[in-house]
Amino acid sequence: MLQTLNTPGRKATVTRTTKETDITATVDLDGTGAASIRSGVVFFDHMLANFSKHSGIDIILDCKGDTEVDDHHSVEDIALVLGTALNQALGSKAGIQRYGWAMIPMDETLARCALDLGGRSYCVFSADFKRSVIRGFSTEMVEHFFLSLSRTMHANIHLAILDGKNTHHMIEAMFKAFAYAMKMAVAITGKELPSTKGVL
Repeated sequence: MLQTLNTPGRKATVTRTTKETDITATVDLDGTGAASIRSGVVFFDHMLANFSKHSGIDIILDCKGDTEVDDHHSVEDIALVLGTALNQALGSKAGIQRYGWAMIPMDETLARCALDLGGRSYCVFSADFKRSVIRGFSTEMVEHFFLSLSRTMHANIHLAILDGKNTHHMIEAMFKAFAYAMKMAVAITGKELPSTKGVL
């Protein structure tokens, strides 16, 4: 069950409850990068906090999930809820930059992200991680997170590792690249919808 609470400004709160997870997320696109994250998966908390800090998007997120089974349900459902909240907070999308991109280095690693908030859900992901798990976070779930996020955020997300060896660096650089691309894409740069169609 998905419930959405619209609030003034570019903010949204979304709650989703299933037999596997109970999640509430609040986002503020015009925040300061403040975060309160409790996903139940330690390294994933760190990644979401990094996304919040570097995008300037405030995030309050609480998830009670069946992590005793696996991290899959919690990570996937958080992506669905967070994507919905970000899409709701964008409202009509009038005046937004729409497109965003970033190249982020982290020691030996270089990550690239390009995205479009134009309403079409698609994700292209390219990375090869050496480690399978970091502090309870299955590295195969990085791709699944962004796939699920693109679905409910109605966004095109292209993410790739151009260079890298250390799995921690690679994942963190990807989340930071996504953060800076989002910071650019959600910025208000005008008044009209950035589309020749007149709708997004």
